Amino acid sequence: METVVKKIDPEYFQDIELQKACQILQTGGLVAFPTETVYGLGGNALSAEASDKIYHAKGRPSDNPLIVHIADMEDLYDVALSVNKKTLELAKAFWPGPLTMIFPKKENVPLSTTGGLNTVAVRMPSHPVARALIRCSKVYIAAPSANRSGRPSPTRAEHVIEDMDGRIDMILDGGPVGIGIESTIIDMTEEIPVILRPGYITEDMVKGVIGSVLTDPAIVAVSPDKNIVAKAPGMKYRHYAPRGQMTIVEGDLAAVTEKINVLVKEQEKEQKKTAVIATEESKERYNCSRVYSIGSRKSEGSIAAGLYDILRQMDAIGAEYIYAESFAEDTLGQAIMNRMLKAAGYHRIKV
Repeated sequence: METVVKKIDPEYFQDIELQKACQILQTGGLVAFPTETVYGLGGNALSAEASDKIYHAKGRPSDNPLIVHIADMEDLYDVALSVNKKTLELAKAFWPGPLTMIFPKKENVPLSTTGGLNTVAVRMPSHPVARALIRCSKVYIAAPSANRSGRPSPTRAEHVIEDMDGRIDMILDGGPVGIGIESTIIDMTEEIPVILRPGYITEDMVKGVIGSVLTDPAIVAVSPDKNIVAKAPGMKYRHYAPRGQMTIVEGDLAAVTEKINVLVKEQEKEQKKTAVIATEESKERYNCSRVYSIGSRKSEGSIAAGLYDILRQMDAIGAEYIYAESFAEDTLGQAIMNRMLKAAGYHRIKV
C-alpha cells in the first residue's frame, strides 16, 4: 500500500484540503491526523471493518478499546446510551480538549471498536484539523495513537511515517503536537467517576468541577496486572517502549545522579551503548556521552511534550540501556510517570 503524506497548516487551512482524507474515511480507509495530544490513526468508528483495519495496522490486541472522536456535543448522543449531569459538567469545562469519557454504548457502535465491551470511550479533540476532519467526513473517528503497538506514541508526522508508512492510506502532517501525551480517561459508568488513565486534565482539575472522583489502582501500581479487563486504552499492555531496556531511578536527585553514573560506568565497561534521560537542570551532572534533556523541571508541560520524542531518539541512536530520572507524581507528573513506567516495563530502582 502507498501511503500519501499531505502537509497541512493547522492555523491556515481550508476544508477542501481535507477532501481526499474525508473520502478515505468514508470508504473504510485509514488516515493519521494530528490532535492536541498525539497523532491519531483514524477510521470510521461505526464500521467494524475499519476498526479491524486499525488493529491490524497497529498490531494492536483486539481487546484494547479504541477512542471515538466527535466534533460537536450533539454527536455524543449518537454513540452513548446515557449521559448524566456530571458528564455535561465535565464536557462544559474540558471539551473540546484532552479528556476522554466512558459511557454505556449504543448498538450502532461495533464491539470491534470497543474491544468487545459494552462501553464506549469518547473524546472531542480541540485540534482544528481533527475537528474539521470529523465534520467534513461526516464520520465519527475511532483513533488510537498512530504508532505500532507498544512503541512510543507519535508527536510528529515523522514518527507516524516511521511506523505506518505502507500500512495506511494517508498521513496528514500538521507539524508537532502541543501536549504530547494522551488524553485523561474517566469512566462515567460508575456512581463515582474513576480515572483510568492520567493525562493533562488532572485529578484536582476534575474534582474542581464534579467533586468526588476515584483513581484506578492500576495507575499507581508498581507492576502490570495481566488479568485486568481493559476498559480504556493503555491499561493492560506494555506501551510507549523504546527498543532498549529502560530503567527509572527514583529518590533524592543527588543520589539518583550518583546511582545512574555508576550504572552507566558498568554498562560502558561491557561496551554497551548507554544513554541517560535527564532534565535541563541536571544534564551536566552525568558522566555519559549520551545525555538527553527531556525538558525543565520548572515546566511539567515541557517534559510531557518531549517524552515520546526522546524515547524515539533512544531508538535512533541504538541505545541498549537507558537510565532516566523520575518525577514527582503530582499534577501532570502522575501522567508523565505513568507513561515512563510503562515504557520501562516497570523497571525501577529506588535509591
